[in-house]
Amino acid sequence: MEVKIKNTTISLVRGDITKEDTDAIVNAANSRLVGGGGVDGAIHRAGGPKIMKECRKIGGCPTGDAVITCSGNLKAKHVIHTVGPIYRDGNHNEEKLLESVYRSSLERAIENGARSVAFPSISTGVYGYPIHEAASVALKTVIDFIKTHKGIDLVKFVLFSERDSKVYKKALEDIIGG
Repeated sequence: MEVKIKNTTISLVRGDITKEDTDAIVNAANSRLVGGGGVDGAIHRAGGPKIMKECRKIGGCPTGDAVITCSGNLKAKHVIHTVGPIYRDGNHNEEKLLESVYRSSLERAIENGARSVAFPSISTGVYGYPIHEAASVALKTVIDFIKTHKGIDLVKFVLFSERDSKVYKKALEDIIGG
């Protein structure tokens, strides 16, 4: 599914984010930037040791923020590492932190000349954020950002499962009135 918001295309696809050839891919990282499981582990395995070398130099990233590194062996030019919130009960600032993850990632993209960005579904794996809520927060935040900022031509949400794809499609339809 694709929609156009101002001059930016938002695309929902099912696939493997490590295979994307966008200017930047976003990594759902941990705060120490040491690699891990899920998307984080897949990006580090596919990208090779150059990414970890730059992550070690940076040292860490607080929840809700984002940093950028090279992409190693990946097709993308950059990897934006962002730390999503661990979901407890929805009453511990999780929504604001998740919004900040997407905004910060897009800010790093623009600062580094990346015109196309691919996101996974952040915080919905081991961090336990309910996918229905996370999809809505992610899409609303990205849409609000691109309405007020120039420089991003394409935002892709690369979703690993058919279930996640359906949830994001429904959330996008609800937001745009489709």
